[in-house]
Amino acid sequence: MHLIEELSWRGLIQDFTAGTTEWLQNHTVKGYIGFDPTADSLHIGSLLPILLLVHLQRAGHHPIALVGGGTGRIGDPSGKSTERTLLDEENLQHNLSCIRHQIEHILQQTGKPYTILNNDEWFREMKFIDFARDIGKHITVNYMMAKESVKKRMESGLSFTEFTYQLMQAYDFYYLFTHYNCTLQMGGADQWGNITTGIELIRKLTGKEAYAFTCPLLTRSDGSKFGKSESSENIWLDPQKTSPYQFYQFWINLADADAEKMIKIFTFLSQEEIQEIVETHRVHPEQRTLQKKLAAEITRFVHGDEGLSQALQTTQQLFSKTSGALPSESELQTMEGVERISLPYTDQDIELINLLAEKTHIFPSKGEVRRMIQNGGLYLNKQKVTDASKMIQRDDLLYGKYLLIQKGKKHHYLIEFT
Repeated sequence: MHLIEELSWRGLIQDFTAGTTEWLQNHTVKGYIGFDPTADSLHIGSLLPILLLVHLQRAGHHPIALVGGGTGRIGDPSGKSTERTLLDEENLQHNLSCIRHQIEHILQQTGKPYTILNNDEWFREMKFIDFARDIGKHITVNYMMAKESVKKRMESGLSFTEFTYQLMQAYDFYYLFTHYNCTLQMGGADQWGNITTGIELIRKLTGKEAYAFTCPLLTRSDGSKFGKSESSENIWLDPQKTSPYQFYQFWINLADADAEKMIKIFTFLSQEEIQEIVETHRVHPEQRTLQKKLAAEITRFVHGDEGLSQALQTTQQLFSKTSGALPSESELQTMEGVERISLPYTDQDIELINLLAEKTHIFPSKGEVRRMIQNGGLYLNKQKVTDASKMIQRDDLLYGKYLLIQKGKKHHYLIEFT
């Protein structure tokens, strides 16, 4: 399959400009995506454009990842209802270094060429008068205001600072077009307005054509935004922010309909392989074959074999159904991805409900603990708790110092008494 055909069946194409398919079929193309340093880690929402770069790379083209050392000082208004908080120089440089490392870690896996650039290289020395005179005169305010990213912000307010972002991104494309022979820009659907402004600028300044396509913004089967945990926290690519175990668990817990959609988007498995996995899963959905394959593939892609091994080991330790299969003391000490809570040890017995609600705040109230016990969803050291009046005694402590708490099906906590 040609690249656009491949991406289309995977659900990775939203819009593309006329001639893009033919251009990619008949040329070896350099294509880019921009990443602004809004945080010190990318998350699975920003993993999607990285996957586009890898697909481009695997198809024999040359991907360019552009980190926004220049545009990051402004902030993209696309998809935002309020203005971003501007970063100071120290945080900006830290974020740039972190996301550059993450992108490079992924792009180097294929062993094929890629380029990572920083647009601060050309914006750093540019004078405002030169930019306004040489670039700004070619794009009218009327044209810029017609873009969705601008129109959606007109009621709540859009500063001149953010208004300039569209033109800065357009200049990025023009600069890469003229200096790196980059003829393609890709991005999320919310970037379409900025991307087409770049194509218009290239046409006006060079008389030549450039090309683009975007991928859709990801949603779950119920229409909600995809990419956050049940507690609405981002799923980060940085293992210090989201451990490989937590990352793996996010994917393993997807609903069937979401997993069928995401395995096409977030893996490089062939159409035939995916169809076989889906059919096997539908026969025995309780085995979660689909989710396990998706979780393994994407965890290995982001965190490597070692990260996947850690995730599988912790999953086995926490969810093993084997009677009495408690982790060893060394396993408890090294178990990653489980929230750890330290408390001072006293010889006095403590009521379990009080421990979980008031001492550790694992539950917001004692009533919530009681309801969880009544519903059969609270486990202490892998044993279901049935007595709401249970007292924690010294004999309950694993290896004389630990309590392993399971709250519902997915949430685990390790309390250590010191």
